[in-house]
Amino acid sequence: MTVHLHWFLPTGGDGRTLVDRHAYAANDIDRARPVSGVRAPDIEYLAQIAKAAEQLGFEAVLTPTGTWCEDAWLTTVALAQHTERLKFLVAFRPGVISPTLAAQMAATYQRITRGRLLLNVVTGGDSAEQRRFGDHLGHDQRYARTDEFLSVVRGVWSGQSYDFEGAHYQVEGGLTALPPDPLPEIFFGGSSAAAGPVAARHADVYLTWGEPPAQVREKIDWIRSLADREGRTVRFGVRLHTISRDSSAEAWSTANRLLDDLDADTIAAAQSALGRSESVGQQRMLALHGGSRDALEISPNLWAGVGLVRGGAGTALVGSHAEVADRIEEYHALGVEHFVLSGYPHLEEAYWFGEGVIPDLAARGLLPRVAAAGGGAPLLVASGR
Repeated sequence: MTVHLHWFLPTGGDGRTLVDRHAYAANDIDRARPVSGVRAPDIEYLAQIAKAAEQLGFEAVLTPTGTWCEDAWLTTVALAQHTERLKFLVAFRPGVISPTLAAQMAATYQRITRGRLLLNVVTGGDSAEQRRFGDHLGHDQRYARTDEFLSVVRGVWSGQSYDFEGAHYQVEGGLTALPPDPLPEIFFGGSSAAAGPVAARHADVYLTWGEPPAQVREKIDWIRSLADREGRTVRFGVRLHTISRDSSAEAWSTANRLLDDLDADTIAAAQSALGRSESVGQQRMLALHGGSRDALEISPNLWAGVGLVRGGAGTALVGSHAEVADRIEEYHALGVEHFVLSGYPHLEEAYWFGEGVIPDLAARGLLPRVAAAGGGAPLLVASGR
């Protein structure tokens, strides 16, 4: 089992700070006003990141979904025109789109990009966010609807007329005239009791946030046992940030700089907002640091500082290139195959990881040959003449 490396597209903005904190600011601020040090998520900048990821050997890039970012479908299909091989892990919420339409969109996307679509199904753990999109179901009901949604999507992809009668969807003669080829892999996450069975029935890759290895092992065992009952095999992935440098001291200095940029009021506002989330995974992230700046290295080279102000993935691998590779190898030994990574700023951190960690992983035999080789031109060395 080799490692599959993916990067992240910051479609809500990027910069040398944990820029997600704007999501917890007052609603009456002028969000259109440029903020010093923050890079707008325009197509030119995102294309730089996508091209860098492709050249460095990343297989795909994850694009988020939600109020504070650009639409993932539209943004990534545009970026597909700027890249050649890079795949796009498109995050979307089942509750705001018809499953038959989603199946059709995926089929079109695969033809336009020649098979470069992956799907990240986000059921949603924040009711306030869901209501912005007209979704008023409760937490467990949303997972029940996702279960039906994915049943319809896979049924419609069969190429035959498909009927479905459920509590949330009633479909008569659902069909994609030309099913996607290949079928997009479905990434899916969720830590609650309601999420597990849905992952077992439908996910190709179960994606968890970067908890300490012992907790990740527990999740893998849980989902694997549920999948066994369904007669299915599920693969596993982890979502992490990275701060990788030539030395461990340099990496921790960068982490501390990010931490020093956060004042107490910013952390308190973020923790208050995140504490209201219904997401079990989010609550597990918050429990790793308890809202405190103290003892943020919760496992060797695993730093929880990002989660002080950022929702979702809140931990980072911090250390020398070899140390970060060690931690990836440790997760891989547990059964983790896909690593969805990011860093601030995303353009520079892609190069730190791609030029520092990827060669180390390749030397350990953990990468497919194509990914290990990268996509750059041969290095030209001056001959002295």
